[in-house]
Formats: sequence, C-alpha cells, structure tokens
Amino acid sequence: MKLIKLDAIDSTNDFLKALSGSQELENFTVVTAENQTKGKGQMGAVWNSEKSKNLIMSVFVKGFITNADEAYLLNIAAALSVIEALKKNNIKNLSIKWPNDIMSANSKIAGILIENSFKSDGSVFTIIGIGLNVNQTDFTDLPKASSMAVVANAIFDKEEILHLIVQELETNLELIKSSATTLWDNYMSLLFKRGLPMPFKTQDEKNFMGIIKGVSAAGKLIVLLEDDHLVEYGLKEIQMLY
Repeated sequence: MKLIKLDAIDSTNDFLKALSGSQELENFTVVTAENQTKGKGQMGAVWNSEKSKNLIMSVFVKGFITNADEAYLLNIAAALSVIEALKKNNIKNLSIKWPNDIMSANSKIAGILIENSFKSDGSVFTIIGIGLNVNQTDFTDLPKASSMAVVANAIFDKEEILHLIVQELETNLELIKSSATTLWDNYMSLLFKRGLPMPFKTQDEKNFMGIIKGVSAAGKLIVLLEDDHLVEYGLKEIQMLY
C-alpha cells in the first residue's frame, strides 16, 4: 500500500483520479486528507467533515472486475470492509443502508463513493472513496449522523483504522474472483431495515410503504409494495424515511 497524506484538498477522489490519469499507480494507492473542502457523496451529495477528526480516504484499485455487470461487487466489498474494520474496534449494531452508507443503529457513521473508469483495452480502474466519522462528536446540524467516538465513548487512531480498512479491502476484493456469492450473502445479511415495513418517498414527493427484499445484481433496491409487486429502484429514485 502506497499512502499519500494531504493536509487539505477539495476531494481525495478527484485528486486520486487525476493522479491515475497522469501516472501508473500501484494497486491500493491511498490518499488521505485532514480536511476536504468539496467532499462528495452519492449522486453529487455533499460529505461534510470536521477538520482532523475523521478519516477521509480514497483507494485506487484495478484488476478485480472486467465489465460493468460486476461493478456493484466493488460497492459490496468496500461496504463489508468498513463494517469488518468497525467490528474489530467494537462498534455495535452495524448495518449497510443501501447502497453503501454504514450505520450504527439508526445513525450514519460512514459513506462510500465508488467511481469506475472503463478503459478501451477492457481494464477497469476504480476509486473507492470512504468518509468515516471517527472522533467527531458534534453533529448539531446532522441529526442522523454519529461517529465511532460517540458510539463507543472512546478516541480512536485514524491511521490504524485506515490500515485495517485497506487490509479488509484487499481480502474482500479477492473474493470477487473466488467467492462472489459469499460477498452477496454477507451484504444482504447486513442490509439496513431488510424485511421490515418501511415508509419511502419518491422523487415527486409521493409517500408509500414497502418492504426491502434485497438488492439486484445491478445494484438496484428491490422493494415489495403493498400490492405484492416487486419493484427495483435506482439511486435517488426513492428515499427511505426512517
């Protein structure tokens, strides 16, 4: 693992993406920042983080998938890696809120953003961005957010957690080739609110009830509606109200 530490940057994902375009990067090159001014979440959402308190990291990986049909396995491997690192630090009540927010009970403590580049030679380069709330304790304007420090009432070593996440990531990405079913099974078993009646809201502000049944191979959320129809929803098409 090659580690590049930055004090401040607009986006570690953007920095690493630009770096990969200008030079040959070794697998598991990692960029971290103490402060990120334009942190990104899914579909252009903003990721805010208190300076120096949290783990902001992006990891460059290649050679684990060969086509877009396998792309969601990268999300699964990344989410499971963060979960496993948190478990080893005694963080309780962990789950994955589709597609890849990491929850402790009903509070979000981490978010993951995967960005893939499909090359003309058939290779796939991926940037895995992870924002993990580690030692931040003030979430005044973020009522659904929490951190490792809040959950465990302790202070954590960010670099130790970083190395643990990358170690878990190396293991889980290898499983894409040898045992993708294991990854899927583990992901499904950790899916937030799976099997429970939940309220949702559509893009056009319509509320409805449904039960999360799982996630499709393409990464869409499978919801059982009140009329017993199964419907698949993509990112930002629905919002879970919890």
